[in-house]
Amino acid sequence: MSTESIDPRYQEIDSWPSELAVEAMLEGQLAAIACIRSQTSAIAEASEAAAVRLLKGGRLVYVGAGTSGRIAVQDGVELAPTYNWPEERLVFLLAGGLAALSRSVEGAEDDVTAARHLVSESQIAQNDVVIGVAASGRTPFTVAAVIAARKANALTIGISNNPSSPLLSAAEHALCADTGSELIAGSTRMKAGTAQKAILNLFSTTTMLRCGLVYQGLMVNMRVSNEKLLARARVMVQTLSGCDYDAAVSALSLASNDIRKATIIGLGQSSEAAERVLRENNYNLRAAIAKVGGKCEF
Repeated sequence: MSTESIDPRYQEIDSWPSELAVEAMLEGQLAAIACIRSQTSAIAEASEAAAVRLLKGGRLVYVGAGTSGRIAVQDGVELAPTYNWPEERLVFLLAGGLAALSRSVEGAEDDVTAARHLVSESQIAQNDVVIGVAASGRTPFTVAAVIAARKANALTIGISNNPSSPLLSAAEHALCADTGSELIAGSTRMKAGTAQKAILNLFSTTTMLRCGLVYQGLMVNMRVSNEKLLARARVMVQTLSGCDYDAAVSALSLASNDIRKATIIGLGQSSEAAERVLRENNYNLRAAIAKVGGKCEF
């Protein structure tokens, strides 16, 4: 596996001056990001397919072990505050359980029985989107979970740093960043981990776009959980609807801090009408604004 091989250029890195070592590691990180360029079409296709399932009520299911599992979980947990993605529609299938987020659980990544059991226990179904992440692409737990999820008719996505790996073959959508050998052999938290995190960021953000949770570059389904975010939400409503600031404050209050609903209210609709037009348009703000004939310009 390329991610496990030793690069002779860096065999003496422990004896290098620290600044030179840092420069070499940074070059590796930049190279890892560059590896993703060939995957943009594949990421877009996976995101569009995922949005179709999620708009029908499906869940995002992240699967992984060790470093890859932790990176996968990080992507998922950030969707709740950022896009107000419902926590009940996030599932984490981590080798060794959630305890493995903070400590190593020996042998967990080889437990295919546990993987199959978790898929069954989580009642993975047709509208769910299952994302398996493994640098090697061979982690038994992750591969088994993706195979089981695909048998359950879920949409499956595999993210790996080794081409032609079992995980990529098992998943319906294969995303590969061939980052090659690491500066420190086997430390996939470096180049491979960076590429995995970037792919996940691109995939999940594009999926949120296609789910209608972004409008004109703004996170219009943001969870308003503190005063800073409340102030930001008020400016969003004012900007998108063209109403004055006081009207935006009132609209947000009527909408219980739902930015999309408040925007429609700011365009002159009642709270009931705003809710109805959003519901009829699958809560897509762009479609709802077009329906009420509103005009939103920056």
